[in-house]
Amino acid sequence: MKLIYMISKARMLISAVAFSLIMSSTIAVADTIKVAGIFTLPVEQQWISRIHIALSAAQDRGDIEYVYSENVSNTDYERVMREYAEQGVDLIVGEVFGLERAARKVAADYPETAYLMGSSFSPQAPNFSVFDNFIHEPAYLSGMAAGAVSESNIIGMVGGYAIPEVNRLMHAFMAGAREVNPDVTFLVNFLDSWYDPPKAKESAFAMIDAGADVMYAERFGVSDAAVERGKKAIGNVIDTASDYPGTILASALWHMEATIDKAIGAVADGSYVADDYSKYSYMIHNGGSLAIDETLVPARTVAAIRAKEAAILNGSFVVSINDETPVSDH
Repeated sequence: MKLIYMISKARMLISAVAFSLIMSSTIAVADTIKVAGIFTLPVEQQWISRIHIALSAAQDRGDIEYVYSENVSNTDYERVMREYAEQGVDLIVGEVFGLERAARKVAADYPETAYLMGSSFSPQAPNFSVFDNFIHEPAYLSGMAAGAVSESNIIGMVGGYAIPEVNRLMHAFMAGAREVNPDVTFLVNFLDSWYDPPKAKESAFAMIDAGADVMYAERFGVSDAAVERGKKAIGNVIDTASDYPGTILASALWHMEATIDKAIGAVADGSYVADDYSKYSYMIHNGGSLAIDETLVPARTVAAIRAKEAAILNGSFVVSINDETPVSDH
């Protein structure tokens, strides 16, 4: 009888431990933050890719469960937002340029869902936070490289749309170029498209024909033109130097990990509120950085760039933000 009692007690203990392990596993799964990304372009597109990579990294760490929808049209965006909210997603991330009113209406209808959206406007209480790629600091540094290398003193700049997010990067780049080369001038054109490489390439060709020997490639297609004409280029948001060897002088890079991780942490601990996350794109938060090909840029300029970078990080130099539309000097 004593043996039977001991076996029965052991079985109960094993069952209790097993139940505890199962419950712990269930709770862990339940506590995983569910995140949905909604993007108007493919996740391979340079700007969108930064968000997608950061969210994918969080999923790989086990911090979140991540799903996404890409190539969502503006007319369909609201429906997709509502569907994810109805599914109980904890955090929805995307960009709402051009559909602010609809997106904010959805957020108001689902106050228990957290939203983190690329936007030119302010947060909306209680749950609609905003972010933007404030990489004007590394853009300034990349401008220093361009200004030093240009021999014709004409730099071409091709952008997508003349919106604050693009304008401020261009102005910072121009200011950096002028710091090292006061004689430099600029040709500026906007495509009115986020993705039209052939059009960007043709615009770049026209600027090169007008004397530009360095091209600011805010959009895809510009660097291709630089390669074909034997000119140099400056990258934006992502590092494309390996795709254009011997062409990309420097690139202002955007890293969304700091922004994404901050939002996920706030949702996880219940402290999430409507806020402006733009500051997490600053270099001090590792949200932006400079990639530079030191084989293409004079050593003295590289040294000046590194000194300016240090000044930005310690706060002794502040890159001005100018959201006005830049115009050509010619």
